[in-house]
Amino acid sequence: MKKYFSVAALLTLLLVLATGAHAQGVKQGPDVTRDPDLEIEARHNLEVARQYFKLRKAYVASLQRCEEVLAANPTFSKIDEILYLAGASSLNLADGKGKQKPDQYVIHEGDKKVTLSQQEFRDKARDYLSQLVNDYPQSSFLSLATEDLKTLGGAKPKDSKQ
Repeated sequence: MKKYFSVAALLTLLLVLATGAHAQGVKQGPDVTRDPDLEIEARHNLEVARQYFKLRKAYVASLQRCEEVLAANPTFSKIDEILYLAGASSLNLADGKGKQKPDQYVIHEGDKKVTLSQQEFRDKARDYLSQLVNDYPQSSFLSLATEDLKTLGGAKPKDSKQ
């Protein structure tokens, strides 16, 4: 019995030490309550947007998936990557890159369908990338966003309406 208790105590001590050491290196962000179902759906849309962006060069589809996440779950844990993909997809569409034509991106305004001009895609790209730079300065996508923003006139100030 003493042997069992000693082993259990040792294992408990190791577990506490390991957990404490690991937790010390973690930086805590603001407390945000996230809906687990929305997180799962947003992660799926992010993965699909990545595939469209990186593998298929389908920037319209990537942008649409990102905008779906932004509308449905603005507190998504990986919103910085969503903003980057949305901005980069918009910039690529402005430059006529990819396998999808920019006029495939359609906004419905009532019964009317509207497509965006090259400048409107550039404005959209600047808005998304500026939001990333201004709101998520610790993001791993910051340098990529900053680089893309150089071609768009730099980031919009945080105070400006985006």
